[in-house]
Amino acid sequence: MTAFRETDGSWSCSFHYKDWTGAPKRKHKRGFATKREAVEFESQFKLVSRADMSMKLKEFVKVYFKDKENELKERSKKNKKYMMNAYIVSFFGEQPMNEISAADVIAWQNEIQETNNFSESYLRMIQNQLTALFTHAERIYGLKNNPCKRVKKMGNSDSRSLTFWTLEEYEDFISTFKDGSQHRLMFEILFWTGIREGELLALTKSDIDTNQLLLSISKTYYRINGQDIITTPKTKNSIRTIDLPAFLVDEIKDYYKKLYCFPNDERLFPNTAKALQNLMERHIKKSGVKKIRVHDLRHSHCAYLINQGVQPLIIKERLGHKDIKVTLNTYGHLYPSEQKKVATMLDNLREKGNKKDDAPT
Repeated sequence: MTAFRETDGSWSCSFHYKDWTGAPKRKHKRGFATKREAVEFESQFKLVSRADMSMKLKEFVKVYFKDKENELKERSKKNKKYMMNAYIVSFFGEQPMNEISAADVIAWQNEIQETNNFSESYLRMIQNQLTALFTHAERIYGLKNNPCKRVKKMGNSDSRSLTFWTLEEYEDFISTFKDGSQHRLMFEILFWTGIREGELLALTKSDIDTNQLLLSISKTYYRINGQDIITTPKTKNSIRTIDLPAFLVDEIKDYYKKLYCFPNDERLFPNTAKALQNLMERHIKKSGVKKIRVHDLRHSHCAYLINQGVQPLIIKERLGHKDIKVTLNTYGHLYPSEQKKVATMLDNLREKGNKKDDAPT
């Protein structure tokens, strides 16, 4: 390595290295306060360039996001980066990837749980970020010992604590809106279709076939760093067509009458997710119903369908879940009566069998 001092007193370094393909490269970097910092930069840079698992965790996080650049959507990257920097890099950042042990992970879990009052589901989300990091290191870069595999996961993703409204609660809430208003229609669509809020905020007239009573979901909206972003939905399965009830289509048609010469490709509801949640909170106070999130209207829709006897596979298709397991893991506990139905069916079958056996010959 060549570390040298610049005329302004700062330090620079210049060195040769080989990237992960074995190709020779040269790197020059300026602006270090000390020679030690310049030497440390070269050491870590060479480890990262060949994906050596003795690199520090904070450096591997950069590798992880570079590898995931085209796989993750911007909003997902932002959320993952926040959780990793706030709860993982702050604890493990200076430790080499191949020296982090199962005991270290347990110590990390204990600190997270002792110093924060997070919900079980959020604890599981944080845990999932660490697991994703080490799984990537193991699968792609040959990390031999994945400490996450030997430790029980922190938190709980069990969705039995789902919050949702009954039909009666929803009717109390929606009654606080003016008939025919844009705000009322937004919540009507959310409750009666179960679509995600981002999918609602991306809707255009061209997405709704009022003749065939169909709603096409092909995009989602979110706002990040002050910019409005419209992109493809959460997963490929999220691209779907939903049958609409006639009364909801009538409400949509009435709303269209107020939109003079409105373009077919413009957003019907030019709001943000934050504005939607604030609006919901104001009307929750007016109605006196329990507080839930906008996303919980999706759960409310599903709970209503289950109450009406709709089967999981139909709900999976309507909600755009990737797998029936997602539907069952999320909402399966809302089917308690199904076990009783099975028991009753078996009783009936047994009774019929006994009657046949008792019949005179």
